[in-house]
Amino acid sequence: MTQKRKIYFVSDVHLGAPALNNNRERELLFARWLDDISDDVEELYLMGDIFDFWYEYKKVVPRGFTRILGRLADLTDKGTPVHFFTGNHDMWVYDYLAEETGIKVHHDYIIREIHGKRFFLAHGDGLDASDKGYIFLKKIFTNTTMRWLFSRLHPNFAFNIAHKWSASSRLSNADYDDDFMANKDGMYKFAADFLQTNPVDYFIMGHRHKLVNEKMNENTRFVILGDWIKAFSYGVFDGEKFELKTYKDKAKA
Repeated sequence: MTQKRKIYFVSDVHLGAPALNNNRERELLFARWLDDISDDVEELYLMGDIFDFWYEYKKVVPRGFTRILGRLADLTDKGTPVHFFTGNHDMWVYDYLAEETGIKVHHDYIIREIHGKRFFLAHGDGLDASDKGYIFLKKIFTNTTMRWLFSRLHPNFAFNIAHKWSASSRLSNADYDDDFMANKDGMYKFAADFLQTNPVDYFIMGHRHKLVNEKMNENTRFVILGDWIKAFSYGVFDGEKFELKTYKDKAKA
């Protein structure tokens, strides 16, 4: 009997996060998950912040992550499409991952029909119109001149700055966003506005580190994929329904 093929979605793994002390264990767990889905995955969507920090110089990329990069290359070598959405932590992905692993890199949201359903796919950063501070920072971080100036720094110095910034982030706080309400969030409001003129069956996002699968109307659901810091979660679409799941081996992390 042929096994049914599935579409998988995952976000906010934050590999190599200096604020966390279990990076090796989480990387091994994520690698096991990639192994587990390899038999029935039709497409894989990596929805942003897979790396806690990523910056590509012309001849230098961050060290590490070889287990994950190897498994992604194995998937694409077998003909499985793998999509990588840049997040706020790994927005400086250019051509290295595409050339070395065969993944398809997306720097903005996309809308895609999958098995007759219309998906809005994005990491989610920058969609909250009320988060003006981050929107301003993102413009700086993606500015061509600023990227050129940053690339003039020696990698050891540049990566040290980035890791210190990340170490002070909310990842080190286990209780962030405890009072989160999806329908009050700026990403949800963006989705509701978008839905007024564009039919969508599923909005799939990351960024907030929360597990959300909320009905917006009779035909549309708003999904936030959680993370691989506390939830060890992912989404799966079997062609008929979408589910949020947590990885069965998370207790080993």
